[in-house]
Amino acid sequence: MQRSNFSRRSVLAGAVGLAAGAAVGTGRASATPRERSAADRVTAITHVTVIDATGAPAQRDMTVLLRDGRILAVEPSRRVGVPPGADVIDGRGKFLIPGLANMHNHTFDGEAIEPPLNIANGITTVREMSANADVTRWNHEVEAGTRLGPRWTIGSPIVDGSPSLWEGLGAPYIAVATPAEARATVRAQKAAGADFVKVYTRLSRASFYAIADEARRQRIPFLGHVSDFVQLTEASDAGLASVEHLFQVWYDTSSREDELRRAITSVPIAGGEYNGWLNKMHPYEYAAARSFDRHKAAGVFARLARNGTRVTPTLVLHTFTDLPGDTPMNDPRYAYVPATTQEFWQYALDMIYLDGRTPEQDARGREIFERRLRLVHDLDRAGVPLMAGTDNGTAYLVPGFSLHDELARLSQAGLSNMRVLQTATLEPARYLGARDRGTIERGNVADLVLLDADPLRDIRNTTRINSVVVGGRVIDPAARQAMLDKVRKAAAAAVPGSAVTAARCAC
Repeated sequence: MQRSNFSRRSVLAGAVGLAAGAAVGTGRASATPRERSAADRVTAITHVTVIDATGAPAQRDMTVLLRDGRILAVEPSRRVGVPPGADVIDGRGKFLIPGLANMHNHTFDGEAIEPPLNIANGITTVREMSANADVTRWNHEVEAGTRLGPRWTIGSPIVDGSPSLWEGLGAPYIAVATPAEARATVRAQKAAGADFVKVYTRLSRASFYAIADEARRQRIPFLGHVSDFVQLTEASDAGLASVEHLFQVWYDTSSREDELRRAITSVPIAGGEYNGWLNKMHPYEYAAARSFDRHKAAGVFARLARNGTRVTPTLVLHTFTDLPGDTPMNDPRYAYVPATTQEFWQYALDMIYLDGRTPEQDARGREIFERRLRLVHDLDRAGVPLMAGTDNGTAYLVPGFSLHDELARLSQAGLSNMRVLQTATLEPARYLGARDRGTIERGNVADLVLLDADPLRDIRNTTRINSVVVGGRVIDPAARQAMLDKVRKAAAAAVPGSAVTAARCAC
């Protein structure tokens, strides 16, 4: 598990008087905000509706006190006063939720784009799915307090089989041909500081199990794609921490599993044949989806739930891979993305996702996506923990904004709006082992999002962001708008590339 970066300090409990009508004392009631230190400064969000993401009903007319980057109190407004000199945010008519997490991300657009777009969209935690030196540096600066941004958990480069789907395409990857190479890679990535090992689609069965065993020995999580040569349930039993995407889930739940597995393991896939893999595997995935066995699936999902294996569905990715022809070309949010990235998007759409695609695939893709929605609903009902992730870096997904698109897709799949919210708050915190994050409770880190509308009524209201609180620092509406304006200018000023010849998406 990723360790929390915060100590178990007291949250200054003695400073809070919680008797009815009591004011919250600071010990220096006469001091002005300028005179008090930043650590003593209190922020009060008053008369707000708190949606704490624990699953409890919304709590109306609450006051939330923040100090020193922590939540000091969460109490009915009638029971708690505001200390003299506190910064007060009027929460009337507003809704407070925990800071959001994007649990499947690839960063490509630089420090002027991605950190501020995440924060402006209320995203305070990001799981980076491939090694990235820039993100590692940003994370150190965030932890040191010299940069405003989310906290990142950062994985290894892709660890794929040999030949790899990414051979020659430009994305960072490690190809392992033997179990010995697989074990050495786990050790090397732990030594390099990776928070987890990212496994990929074409790992041989022997190499996959070698990674699983070595990761257990080295006490480092491994997670990612389920190999074409390993069952989903086998991967879960071996300790795969989270399943990324829904590509391989249906084979285990198919009444034709044995037949289809023989077929997919015999399909010839050359190095760099990502487009070929998508096209060649499509008929088998379609057959597996259509032969879904509900009784068999119940056993598979119960096994995942029992093992605590998370699933990150990345429905916004599947919207693109299943229905590439429906991709919007004029989304106004593209203004926040440099022209070079948009050039790559067009290249990836044409050369990876549309090349060789048939009208029959388009029709099947629409059916497959509808079945994916039902699959996500079934996973949730079976108690499999789901996490919200987007696969930013894949074409036409805008950093920050796309997480809200994913939440809308999860709602479309039939999850309650509370469960949808938990996929981006409570569940990521549990996965990361961060007991002081993911919910709004006394003592927790003050990562919060203040909304102008109720997300439990309509999950799309997570986009109605008024303010964001990051480690206790308030980004008010004016500061948030200034942040977005600055990103737009930076994107417009980026120099377009002359050509895009390599796929940058590392997923």
